[in-house]
Amino acid sequence: MHIQTNSSKERSGFTLVESIIASAIAAMMFGGIIYGYTQSGRNAEWSAYSFAAQSMAMQRLEQTRACKWDPESTPAVDELVSGNFPTLVSILDVPMNGSNIVYATNFTTISTISATPKLRMISVESVWGFINGRTYTNSIATCRAPDA
Repeated sequence: MHIQTNSSKERSGFTLVESIIASAIAAMMFGGIIYGYTQSGRNAEWSAYSFAAQSMAMQRLEQTRACKWDPESTPAVDELVSGNFPTLVSILDVPMNGSNIVYATNFTTISTISATPKLRMISVESVWGFINGRTYTNSIATCRAPDA
């Protein structure tokens, strides 16, 4: 005749509560990892949009720096006026897949800083929207003297 005893050596394994807690911890860990990857991808995409908008603003700034402004010539030449640089809406230069086209709007402002010596400030703002619904602005400014 064999007598069974309830010693701790014979009862090994996990209880139901321990299994549920372990599963909950594993689920939170995997959820955190997935959230981290999606946030990393979103931040990388935001950086690409921001860099493309800054590049677009820099392109417009270079256009203003390349135009002719020579008030000492006969006749005087002044192409550095805001009317020559209207508001420009363009597609950001980011990789596209289907319908994820992102537009940015460039605003160019040219203002006189001083008449003697002749000096103007050129400011370009590139406004663009992100998938989170917010609008962002990249700005760049410089000063320019007349052509020598």
